[in-house]
Amino acid sequence: MNQMRQAAEEMASLSIYRGILQRTVPKALYRLLWAKDRETFLRAWGDFFAALCERECSESFAEHLTGTALYDENGFSLAAAAGETNFAPSMMQAVQRDLQIILKLARMTPDDLLDNCGYENLPELPRWNCGKPISILEGAPNAYLARMTAYYRKNGCGMYARYRAFIWREKKILPVAHPDPQKMADLKGYDVQRGLVENNTVAFLHDLPANNCLLYGDRGTGKSSTVKALLNEYDAQGLRVIEMPKEYLMDFPYLVDQIASIPMHFIIFIDDLSFSQQDGTYAALKSVLQGGLAAKPANALIYATSNRRHLLRESFSDREGDDVHRNDTVQESLSLSDRFGLAVNFMNPDKAHFLDIIAQLAHQRQLDAYLPQLEIGAERWATVHGGRSPRVAQQYIRDAQAKVRLGQSLDEV
Repeated sequence: MNQMRQAAEEMASLSIYRGILQRTVPKALYRLLWAKDRETFLRAWGDFFAALCERECSESFAEHLTGTALYDENGFSLAAAAGETNFAPSMMQAVQRDLQIILKLARMTPDDLLDNCGYENLPELPRWNCGKPISILEGAPNAYLARMTAYYRKNGCGMYARYRAFIWREKKILPVAHPDPQKMADLKGYDVQRGLVENNTVAFLHDLPANNCLLYGDRGTGKSSTVKALLNEYDAQGLRVIEMPKEYLMDFPYLVDQIASIPMHFIIFIDDLSFSQQDGTYAALKSVLQGGLAAKPANALIYATSNRRHLLRESFSDREGDDVHRNDTVQESLSLSDRFGLAVNFMNPDKAHFLDIIAQLAHQRQLDAYLPQLEIGAERWATVHGGRSPRVAQQYIRDAQAKVRLGQSLDEV
């Protein structure tokens, strides 16, 4: 049996890591190895090389192919991510065998394939470079099996190892390739409020009692930014965030079914939350928060932001209507926010607090020498741009920094 046919059969026989066959580059390689005739071989070669270029790995094929094992969700990776240490010997033998096959495939060069394909006088074909496998798979099997186990325990598996931010769409959890890079260090002011949310999150990550959280208050005060910054601060500790648009709250049971068995910690993030009296999703969220049949699993918390403390919008006609039990109606309109164990208020800053935020941002961007001008300009900017808030402060400082770098005057708003 020649090398190409043997590689094809070994790739077909993958068991624990057979999920990698669904990924773009391994799938293209699989088709190339099984090409039955000259035309099919040439087409498969072109498809494979195109896939390498699309994934920017035509110079590092071995690293890419072996790297797919890091993100594969299978019985071994799930158990390792959950902290399991006692694996069935038969499973570990299969894991070792699969990884050895993947390493062998990663070392196959274009010359190896051409020498074993059985076709002569082929046209000049594009070549790739193998490079080196990922460092985790270096050395003897006992060593790299231990490293793979440690990797899954720290980083999780599947798409939750590859990505950290997600969004719920059409009953699917979809990864966000480029999440907001907001950092805690970039958020100025509101230390007490952020401290409450951060402490709650840290307790959650350590499997201690933690609460669903409502961040409410004025617009532009950093409520959503706080949640995004938490992800960037604690993703290495297993935190993942799934944004769930309010209109999909009826899908909550489908979402929790997909994450309940994943050994990671999830924040289900609902941004800009409020309801009208006729909104059917209100009851769905209320049921989740009070512990209905589709209650959230232990590895998930709900973090919501809103400009309103009382999430159900209420008009004067609602209070003065003809409902016999008017007080019950009013209490219903106030009850949802009370079901969040932690409610944190973010209010617009007064002048002193606003200028303190300006000073902190100026120091961070090395604009201390311009602080007197910045304070005057910031007040003018806030007047024009809707009032004082951390968001307005950020916008002003960005504009001022650009003017300073360009040598322009700070006197103009």
